[in-house]
This record gives sequence, C-alpha cells and structure tokens, in this order.
Amino acid sequence: MIETDILIIGAGPTGLFAVFEAGLLKLKCHLVDSLPQVGGQLSEIYPKKPIYDIPGFPSVLAGELVDNLMKQIEPFNPGFTLGERVEAFDKVSDGRFIVTTNRGTVHCAPVVFIAAGLGSFEPRQPPLDNITDYEDKGVEYIIRDPEFYRNKNVVIAGGGDSALDWTIYLANVAEKVTLIHRRKEFRGALDSVEKVHHLAETGTIRLITDAEVAALTGDGRLESVYVRHETGGDFEIQTDHYVPLFGLSPKLGPIADWGLGIEKGAIAVDTLDYSTNIPGIFAIGDINTYTGKLKLILCGFHEATLAVQSAYKIINPDKKLSFKYTTVTGIEGM
Repeated sequence: MIETDILIIGAGPTGLFAVFEAGLLKLKCHLVDSLPQVGGQLSEIYPKKPIYDIPGFPSVLAGELVDNLMKQIEPFNPGFTLGERVEAFDKVSDGRFIVTTNRGTVHCAPVVFIAAGLGSFEPRQPPLDNITDYEDKGVEYIIRDPEFYRNKNVVIAGGGDSALDWTIYLANVAEKVTLIHRRKEFRGALDSVEKVHHLAETGTIRLITDAEVAALTGDGRLESVYVRHETGGDFEIQTDHYVPLFGLSPKLGPIADWGLGIEKGAIAVDTLDYSTNIPGIFAIGDINTYTGKLKLILCGFHEATLAVQSAYKIINPDKKLSFKYTTVTGIEGM
C-alpha cells in the first residue's frame, strides 16, 4: 500500500503544481495517472504546441512547461503511479481514503485531489472492422516517440492540430509521410495548415484530401491501407504505420460512480477551496465546474493553491497554518 498526505489523481499541469504548493507546506504527494507519462494533455496531445497565457512566459511549448513543472517540484520528491487508471474508492474508519487502480495498486491518503483534466482519455477509433487486429502491429492512436517512425513509411489520418503537427514533425524523421483528411479544409492552426501545404507542394509529404482510409490489410502486421477518394476512386498505399489522429475522448470513468456531485460531466465544487460534496476530496482544473468556470491552466494553478490550504487543515487539525511568501523564506526554508 502506498501512503501519502495528498493523493492526486491526474498528473497534468494542475496536478503537478498542486505538488509544489503542498510541498511548501511540507505535505507529501503521490500522483496517479492513466497515461504512461506526466503532463496530461500537454504531453499526450500537443507537446510541441506553444502556450501563450502562462504568466511570465510570452510563449512556452507545452512539453517545456511540463518539464519546468517537474523541475519545480523535484525538491519535494513526489511519488508517481503512471499508466494505471483509478477504479475502486473507499473511506475507512479513520477517515482516510483507499483508492485502487485497475492494476491493483492500492493508495491511502487522508485527502484526495482529483485533477484529471477532462477525465481519462481514450482514442477515437475510426470505424474499421479489423483495426484492433493491427493495434501495436502498425496501428497507433498516439505518437509517443517520433524516433519510433524513423525511416519508416507512415500514413497519418486527421484534420486537427495533432495530425498537422505530427505530419510536419515526422516529415524530417520518417522516410515517407502521407496525410489523409476527409475534407479540403483543416481544423488546425493556420500556420500549420500552410506548412503542410508547403511540404506537399515541395514533394516532402503526400497530402490527400477528400478521402479516408477504408480498409487495412497485412499478414499479422499492417502492410497497406486502402483509401476511398470522393472523386479519384479507391487505391492502395503501402505503409509501415497507420496513425489515425482523430482526438481523444475524455470520460470521467469510475470517478463518476464515487457519489460526487456531477453537473454536465464535471465535478461540482465550492469555490471557497474547490472542495466537493465529499469532505476530504477536492476537484481542481478542467474536471471541476462552478459559476464562472474558465478552463485555463492558470485557473487550475489558482484552484490548486487554495485547495492545498484547506487540505493542510484536514491533515494537521491541531496545527495553525502560517502562510509564508517563498520570496522571503525560499524553498528550503518553508
């Protein structure tokens, strides 16, 4: 059993910053996330996308922000359980919470922070009958390591930022990149759209619009995709990898059955400290809802800060909390 002061469900930017605020009050944190790495959406969906509304940073890449947050919390030595989804939830007689993951890892803490962003993410699969036969055998829904595709033939499908960004990035990594989109218009950033068109015009990538992948073939491993074109008919593309980037579908998952107040798919909280209807459980970041809610990273940072203050009082009911500025005491003196 893993015991800690605050169990944080979700290792995205809000959850990571909560570790820092808790560390200032000498509270120990452990984070659980269904994704195999920290950073949440920033790492999983758009690690190379710039963010412009983080105070003090005119622009910072999403991946760099995650790296900075990890460096910021390093002095507090948090624990991590990654690649596991929270499942069971119980409250024992001493008031602590027992949370168990889908892999049987048991965590125990007097306070739980739910910072799971929009919930656990599942890839949106294209409606291809045999696609599961090729999962991890040439079909990937998420690009985690671009070097995995070096000198390979890659077919990417999608029309959003993720499909555009990875097409641009892999153009310098893979031997051949083909981007397929069912429309001529893209949903991504204009600059990315222009870059993709330029890469297509110069012959660096192959761009196919008004088309979609209709079938997959291969003997034990993906070997080709069949493309259905609105005007050009069907044709086959030999490929090593097919990566449909149609986004990730967020779901509350088992958390929805914990007895929390749920409004329109989000957890209702008290804006005094972002506590839920269950004492000892707080919800911070995109997963919560309240009047005037803005789904911004900086708002999640604010919510984490106030939640930690109340968490301290639960964990240390006999101690008086004395707020201190880090500019006066420094990290080591807190």
